[in-house]
Amino acid sequence: MKIVYFTHSLQSCWNHGNAHFLRGVLRELSAMGHDVRAVEPQGAWSLENLLRDHGETGLAPFRDSYPDLRVETYPADADPVALADGADLVIVHEWNDPALAATLGRARAQGASFRLLFHDTHHRAVSDPEAIRAFDLSGFDGVLAFGETLAEVYRRWGWGDRVWTWHEAADTRLFHPPAQEGPRDGLVWIGNWGDGERTEELEGFLFRPARDAGQPLDIYGVRYPAEALATLSRYGVRYHGWAPNAAAPGIFARHMATVHVPRRFYTTVLPGIPTIRVFEALACGIPLLSAPWSDSENLFRPGTDFLFADTGAAMTRRLRDVANDPDLRASLVAHGLETIRARHSCAHRARELMSIAAKLGLTEGASAA
Repeated sequence: MKIVYFTHSLQSCWNHGNAHFLRGVLRELSAMGHDVRAVEPQGAWSLENLLRDHGETGLAPFRDSYPDLRVETYPADADPVALADGADLVIVHEWNDPALAATLGRARAQGASFRLLFHDTHHRAVSDPEAIRAFDLSGFDGVLAFGETLAEVYRRWGWGDRVWTWHEAADTRLFHPPAQEGPRDGLVWIGNWGDGERTEELEGFLFRPARDAGQPLDIYGVRYPAEALATLSRYGVRYHGWAPNAAAPGIFARHMATVHVPRRFYTTVLPGIPTIRVFEALACGIPLLSAPWSDSENLFRPGTDFLFADTGAAMTRRLRDVANDPDLRASLVAHGLETIRARHSCAHRARELMSIAAKLGLTEGASAA
C-alpha cells in the first residue's frame, strides 16, 4: 500500500512530541512492506527552532536513528494533491494549514481514489475548538483521534463510526532497556514547560517532592522562560535544555526513576489520554511515578505498571519507597515492559491502522483505484 502522511515535521522533535510516534509508526509501516512517504512544509516552526538553537547538528540524531524514513519538504505554493499522487491512503495531521486539508478534501470529494484521514493528537478540539473547526473535513473519510474522549468530541460533531481511537505508542526499536545496566541515580523528567498548562502541578508533584525525598532531579526540555528557570534553581534542579528524542533512552538509563505530570487538559476535559512519554518510559524499563490522571480506557495497570500519587506528599512517599526498595523497582520495570510489549508498541499501532484502512475498502497489497 502507498501511504502519504502530511506532518508538521518528521525531522524535528523540538517542542513537537507527535514526531516521536510518527517516526516509529511510519518505520513499522515501512517494515511491513508499505511504500511510506512523509511530507512536511518548508520552514516548519519546530524545525526552524531546532536549527536556530542547534544548527544542522540538531538533525543528526534523527538521521542516525531513522535512516530508512523518507522525508520530503514542499514549498508554500505546492499542490498537496500532486504530493499525494499515487497514494492509497493519505493522512493529514492537525498541525497543518487548514487550506492544505481543504484542498485534499475537495479532491477526495471529487473522486480522488485515495482514502483520506485526519489525525488529531492535541487538546485543541476542546481548548480551542474554533482552531479545529477551521479545518474543512467534509471530504475526509474519517478521523484518527489519540484518545477515546477526543474521539467522543468528533462523534458529537457528527462523525459517528467514522472516527477511530488511535493511541500513540512507544517505538520499541529505539525505546528499550539498556543492553547492559549501568549506574542509576536520581530522577529525570523529559518535557517542555508548555504554556502554563501544568506549572502548579510540576511544582507540587515533581520539584518539591524530589527535593523533600532527597532525590537529585535532572530536567530536559525547551520553552522554559526566565521565571521557570528561576523556579528550577530555587529547588536545586539541574536543567539541561533540549534533548533529541533519540537520546531519551540513554538518559532514562542513567536514572533511578521518572515522573509523569500530565497537562491539565488531560486530567479535566480530555481525561484518559497519557502523553507519549508514559509509553516511552515504560518501554525503556525505568520505574515510573505519576501525578493523578484517569486511565479510563484501561491502557495500563496502575499500581503494577507504575505508581500513582494523589498528592505531593504522597509523591514524596512514593519516591522514597522506590529509592529504598530494589524489589519494587524491579517489579515496576518488569510489569511496565510487559504491558508495552503486549499492547503499546508502534508495531501494534501500524497493525491497527491497517485494520482501519480495511474498513475503508483498502487492502494491504492493493491500490485504492
